Amino acid sequence: MHKFLRKIQLSVVCVVWIVLTNAQAVVLKDDRQIDVTIVKPPQRIVSLLPSLTETVCALGQCRKLVGVDRYSSWPESVNQLPRMGGGIDPHIESVVAAKPDLVLMGTSARGAERFTSLGLTVLALEPRTHADVQRTIQILGKALDVSDKEIAMVWTEIQSALQVAAQSVPPEAKGKRIYFEVSRAPYGASESSFIGETLHHLGVKNILPGSLGPFPKINPEFVVRAQPDIIMVGDSNFADMASRPGWKNMQAMRMQHVCHFKKEDSNILARPGPRLAEAAKLMAQCLIEKSRP
Repeated sequence: MHKFLRKIQLSVVCVVWIVLTNAQAVVLKDDRQIDVTIVKPPQRIVSLLPSLTETVCALGQCRKLVGVDRYSSWPESVNQLPRMGGGIDPHIESVVAAKPDLVLMGTSARGAERFTSLGLTVLALEPRTHADVQRTIQILGKALDVSDKEIAMVWTEIQSALQVAAQSVPPEAKGKRIYFEVSRAPYGASESSFIGETLHHLGVKNILPGSLGPFPKINPEFVVRAQPDIIMVGDSNFADMASRPGWKNMQAMRMQHVCHFKKEDSNILARPGPRLAEAAKLMAQCLIEKSRP
């Protein structure tokens, strides 16, 4: 009789343990449209996309990162973490050796199937618009067991700061025609990009229509014909702009209505993550400065 009761007790304990374990599990659909099961809140995270690294930290979970890609640089604390390659060349061995219970990466990154075959949980997210940033914050928040209130607060603070940046743009800057260059060739940010969304939010016009795609490669002559009022570009791209045919005679170049951003500021502007409002502030400062009589 005693042995029978003992077996019942053990069975009850097992059932309770299974129920509690399943209660912690969460199933999330990532940007590959794959259902990813997070069995329990991750304690060791590898992030292979800067915007995802920043989102983890914005959600207050930075301490759980055990490795990042070579480009992650914010907040400062992540610079002390092991580097594990990039999206196109992740260091498989380094990631596996870190024993992560969650690997974060972009949908365009390589290695997801390999990581999964090695028993790692992969969540692939690649925000491209403001709405994507909000959704990514929500998905990551749920994956990391952050409360709904805290998740909502992160996005609310971003929205509030975006509004402040928009309100700082003076009337004389509204409606200015902007060309934003993201990389050499050149590639620009169109109306349909997250950068284009921010420019629209600030009340200015983008010379690149969304129909060209988010970040189209353009003919330099297109910019000359469009004659933007203000040009925004990173330092590395600005160096050879004047040597492009016809560019040095553009009014924006002659009037020095060009904002060229240093590397760290360029990183803020180029990453669709929780620093959207900081990017908007940088653009607003450019508009204020270059719209003065």
